[in-house]
Amino acid sequence: MLLMLAEPGVPLERAVRFRRSVAGAESNVATGLARLGHRTRWIGRLGTDPAGEAVLRELRADGVDVGHVDLDETAPTGLLLRDSHPHRAIDVQYYRAGSAAAQLAPEHIRPEALAGARLMHISGITPMLSPSAAAATQRLIELARAAGALVSFDPNVRRKLGGAAQWAQIVGPLLAEADLVLAGDGELETLTGRPADEAAAELLAGRARTVVIKRADHSATAVTAEGRWDRPPYDVPVADPVGAGDAFAAGYLSGVLRGLPEPRALAEAACVAALCVQTATDTEGLPTAAARDRALAAFTDGTDAVHR
Repeated sequence: MLLMLAEPGVPLERAVRFRRSVAGAESNVATGLARLGHRTRWIGRLGTDPAGEAVLRELRADGVDVGHVDLDETAPTGLLLRDSHPHRAIDVQYYRAGSAAAQLAPEHIRPEALAGARLMHISGITPMLSPSAAAATQRLIELARAAGALVSFDPNVRRKLGGAAQWAQIVGPLLAEADLVLAGDGELETLTGRPADEAAAELLAGRARTVVIKRADHSATAVTAEGRWDRPPYDVPVADPVGAGDAFAAGYLSGVLRGLPEPRALAEAACVAALCVQTATDTEGLPTAAARDRALAAFTDGTDAVHR
């Protein structure tokens, strides 16, 4: 979607100045991984309008492959309006009913879009947009399996898209389809009806090889058949908390793709999230690999993070 972000601290209904950016759970993760040095492709739908052109331009600028994006000449690109504040609830307004993304369908996804992929990341937002988008999400999973790619899943529950029962019905079954699950503790409870740790144990007894539980206190726990590891958050000043979960996912998945042990992957995930929340927009603070490593050294060793 195109993101229009109100001036910092000003309530949305009073804001007169806005900053244009790009938002969307999957595109945020794609951008984060691309900046961290991974070859990344985003699959989605946009309108052939100025907003869609802006989204494509921003993703290309970050090195994201958009060659398999489907363009709709009749439906508009989705729009997100929001304000930002570090300490109060953020007002978020979605305008994507009837958008190109909401009309995503299985026929828009070509098998070659998954060619060469090692990992395919999805969120629960896409299947909640429409029945056809839910069917397209299932096709993506099937194509990922055929390509031999891992499936990573972040529910990313947004109550404006539906109630708890609807999320559990539509998105809950996708938990069992994923090799890697990154979910908030409340999200796991919403989707399964069980405490997060119990839900994680059940998923590990099925297909999942790792479940990362993001706690309400901003800590995280990675659980595998071999054990569990806890990671507290890094203490940083927060300018805008939106996008932290996607930044965490990008940082963690980068570690998975590089074969890092769980403690290091969690540390990098927490670091990327910490850098993200110190800036405005969902993506402005997403670091390069070098910036991540400098920040992580400063967080863990007290090393001077200034680039000389």
